[in-house]
Amino acid sequence: MDAGAEVNGMTAKPAPLRGATGTQPAHHDLNPTRERPPAHGAGPKLYTPPSYTTDPADALPEPPVTAPGDGPREYAPTMSSTQNQHETLFHRHPKNPILSPMDWPYPVNTVFNGGATLLQDGTTLLLCRVEDRRGHSHLTAARSKSGIDGWEIDPAPTLAPDPEHYPEELWGIEDPRITYIPELKKYAVVYTAYSSGGPGVSLALTEDFRNFERFGSIMSPEDKDAALLPHRIGEYWALLHRPVGSIGAHIWLSYSPDLRHWGSHRLVLEARRGAWWDANKIGLSPPPIETPDGWLVLYHGVRHTAGGALYRLGLALFDLHTPEHCLRRGESWIFGPEEPYERFGDVENVVFPCGYTIRPDGDTIYLYYGGADTCMALATGSVTQLLDWLARYGKPDVKTMI
Repeated sequence: MDAGAEVNGMTAKPAPLRGATGTQPAHHDLNPTRERPPAHGAGPKLYTPPSYTTDPADALPEPPVTAPGDGPREYAPTMSSTQNQHETLFHRHPKNPILSPMDWPYPVNTVFNGGATLLQDGTTLLLCRVEDRRGHSHLTAARSKSGIDGWEIDPAPTLAPDPEHYPEELWGIEDPRITYIPELKKYAVVYTAYSSGGPGVSLALTEDFRNFERFGSIMSPEDKDAALLPHRIGEYWALLHRPVGSIGAHIWLSYSPDLRHWGSHRLVLEARRGAWWDANKIGLSPPPIETPDGWLVLYHGVRHTAGGALYRLGLALFDLHTPEHCLRRGESWIFGPEEPYERFGDVENVVFPCGYTIRPDGDTIYLYYGGADTCMALATGSVTQLLDWLARYGKPDVKTMI
């Protein structure tokens, strides 16, 4: 049910959520009668094949001539022919892509995979991954009062690689996830640092996205797709991340007393095998969403096909107090590349969210994602509907490895 919908003459408004990326605590409870845990501080158009005639000039439509950011944003029709048969949980914003390289105040190649948060004044901040023509990435902040348009972009990199002091950043820094930490009154930016040793996980704290306290590497290569939970679990900080090793590419959880030293590593979500959409390689997408039902996790799965890799999104729910325990996991993907800005770019067929915000109604989610490793896009959804979908279609997850 949409937030604020009228039912039998009454206006229903969900309780607020506590979003991992917001600055204000918010909760959403699908079962208001049970005891709460203690608080811690119209789908896309169908593709229609062209009608072929004996006149060659009429055989094919003219291709679109504009690319993301080049004037009016016009694209070819969506290629999906089955979306109308499935429940739509995320709706693409009509202004997509919301940010592209042409929007940038200095020369860049691509802009994508931005972390997101709400600042104290309600402004949306995207910390975008920006790749230059060397192939190296840095992070630049874009701010908007609406979270949709009117972006004010920093005139220079907000957080640049510093290989002199942090050699693990030699080839750039990438794919940030932002979590506001009430205990510290700071934002934690967890990002991928890339060097000759491979990708690893690094951490920086900030109060204003102007000055950063760098912790350096906290997870050695090969590891990425990481985010902090917004508060301690017991006495320890908790980090979701995706190492790659001899047993594959799966999501793990680790604990730390001080954000520097990490241990108690637990495998929490396995990549499936065989023909599954999320076989062999998965990873965390944006930071988890804290709800009274548990930690709601959007993760990406990578399916390798004869035409290349497909990056899509799935859902899982983890226990609130023991987040290494997966309660339910969806079997099917819920969001995948369909639009041209998702299907064509530097890396084709990719939707890759690194951030979200929860709107003032406490239920609407703005999901910010990279399209084809080239631009930034926005999709909107409802946390209520995501949880309801998992309750109907999710199943308990069974580990087969550890």
